[in-house]
Amino acid sequence: MNNSMMTPRVSVVMPVYNGERFLREAVESILDQSFQEFEFIIIDDGSTDSTASILDSYHKQDARVRVYHQENKGLVASLNYGCELARGKYIARMDADDIAIGNRLMWQVEFMEKHPEVGILGGAVEIIDTLGKSLRISGNPVADHELRRAFLEYCAFWHPTVLMRKDILALTGGYRKAFFGAEDYELWLRIADHSQLANLDAVLLKYRLHLYQVTVGKVRQMAFSTLAAQAAAALRKKGLPDPLSSVEEITPAVLAGLGVNEAAQQAALARRYLWSIGTLYDNGEYARAFDVLTEMLKHCDWKQAEKRIIADLRLLEARLYWRQGRFARSIVSAGRAAGIRPIILTRPLKPLLRRR
Repeated sequence: MNNSMMTPRVSVVMPVYNGERFLREAVESILDQSFQEFEFIIIDDGSTDSTASILDSYHKQDARVRVYHQENKGLVASLNYGCELARGKYIARMDADDIAIGNRLMWQVEFMEKHPEVGILGGAVEIIDTLGKSLRISGNPVADHELRRAFLEYCAFWHPTVLMRKDILALTGGYRKAFFGAEDYELWLRIADHSQLANLDAVLLKYRLHLYQVTVGKVRQMAFSTLAAQAAAALRKKGLPDPLSSVEEITPAVLAGLGVNEAAQQAALARRYLWSIGTLYDNGEYARAFDVLTEMLKHCDWKQAEKRIIADLRLLEARLYWRQGRFARSIVSAGRAAGIRPIILTRPLKPLLRRR
């Protein structure tokens, strides 16, 4: 039977905007999966590079590839459109800069078929740089009770590893645009109201760390969206109605209405800045990382954050001063980090200050 006539068990949904650089690797990693009962829905969100022509070439070669071109509407709109088009029992997420491991879909479908109580399944990732060099392996809690505990503090799913049941997604209403940068986290928290969660401890994806992920101008919105998702989930857990079902934007006033005070907002902002600076550092963008650190010092009351975050920020500051040849300042910053959190002294010093 022709693949285009079959009803697939899995719909892989991948939005892309100007993703030509890594697109072929991402697409081929899905097409080469050991599990073959899938359709590949790709939303080209108004790309202006060669993305459209690359996607059209795959569509012509493989009937499983369904390409939809649209004017630029943003990530959330593209995700919801792709999920609405999905015909499969399961929806698997994929990003256009990552590489799926060959058995990813097979492992996930096998697990979900055996565990009907689980509505959403993720997995571990191998983090790589822009050149594909392995940086580290990163996993998350596996069992439902562990995940629920973790979700009180952070998103314990790598978004592009997720496979979810389409009926559960439909029940929850999909991604919400107001939660920029935390649209996946907020959705997983709503799905958790209706089903169990799970992660595989196996690596499912090579997750590429690169500069385009660092949208410094949106740091505040990303931090506030995370806080709002957590606060709304806590209220739902108490049996109260969802307070954010019709909110268009997450603002400090909205957070205050949810009971999130200024100190908590500033602490969340510091955590997001730490992630952004660390991502730039890992990619060798030391000058830009230092600029973001300077911006943070001007616009964020980062001393409201937990000691762990403040210490790590000081340590990043030390690394950046070291790379500028400002060794005295580097030693002072490292000393401050150790004074805040002495356990840092147990970390090997040489790797902290090494050059790439």
